[in-house]
Amino acid sequence: MSSDRIQIRGLRLVTRVGVPDEERALPQSVAANLSITPTKSFRNLGDRIEGTVDYYAVSQRLREVASAGERRLIETLAEDLAAAVLAFEGVAAVTLEIEKFILADCDRVSVEISRARNEAG
Repeated sequence: MSSDRIQIRGLRLVTRVGVPDEERALPQSVAANLSITPTKSFRNLGDRIEGTVDYYAVSQRLREVASAGERRLIETLAEDLAAAVLAFEGVAAVTLEIEKFILADCDRVSVEISRARNEAG
């Protein structure tokens, strides 16, 4: 596994998440911060996208996953998003933080998980 990383910070995702039904009634914006570990080093990419993880494609997939259905917990959303990232060819591991802007007098609430390909839950 490479020690190189692809970082995506502050990716805004629209989702329906929250324990009370009223909170899930309307879509809300959350932020995702990701650190993706590729299976290969950046050293020999030859300046070709085919050799690395396409972070635009990852961001689009995360938008699709977040907007599909509804969840009560941001922990569940984090698991779903991490699984989507790991499904990309060339991804060895991901650390993902979801930030939710829900509590008064608080900047954000967040959860962070790290998952690796072929890791048992």
